[in-house]
Amino acid sequence: MNVNGISEVTYSQTTKTAETPKTAAEQTVSQKEEAAAVYEGSTKTTKTTYKQNTAMIEKLKADAEARTSQLRSLVEKMFTKQGQTLGTADDMWKFLASGDFEVDPAVKAQAQEDISEDGYWGVEQTSERILSFAKALTGGDPDLIDEMQEAFEKGFGEATKSWGKELPEISQKTYDAVMEKFEAWRNEANGTTTETTEA
Repeated sequence: MNVNGISEVTYSQTTKTAETPKTAAEQTVSQKEEAAAVYEGSTKTTKTTYKQNTAMIEKLKADAEARTSQLRSLVEKMFTKQGQTLGTADDMWKFLASGDFEVDPAVKAQAQEDISEDGYWGVEQTSERILSFAKALTGGDPDLIDEMQEAFEKGFGEATKSWGKELPEISQKTYDAVMEKFEAWRNEANGTTTETTEA
């Protein structure tokens, strides 16, 4: 049915009221306005808008900076005890990757706690922070999932370069966990789910 045809319906009958009678043309205009008002909302569409969650971004950045500073402090203490000097962050990672150092029991205990299953630098917490940061940057916009995933992959590649060789097993597991979380986000946005099976 043509909506324009409906809105242009005219009536030739006149009505009798106490007011001044309307001409047929006035009635037609009045009826067209009423008909147009009835159908006006049917052509509107709603669009979801996405906005960066700046409060979450700042919180995640501050937390990461504090934890990175804590890690750097531990490494610097270890360097100092061994007569090493630390120039840049790249030097720190390359030194750690070499494995040519001794770790005192307190530093070792702290490091083991930090990378444990429930630790701040453990696979679950680290992968969750990375995904939370991606969602905060995009405002949760699923159209930007691929872009965020590519940025993560690029960052992982840069970290590998800084390390100087293949990253440790925990880093590989974290990479896999992040990729799974991106896939879950993508499936959620598409309204699909994936079943995971435990080995």
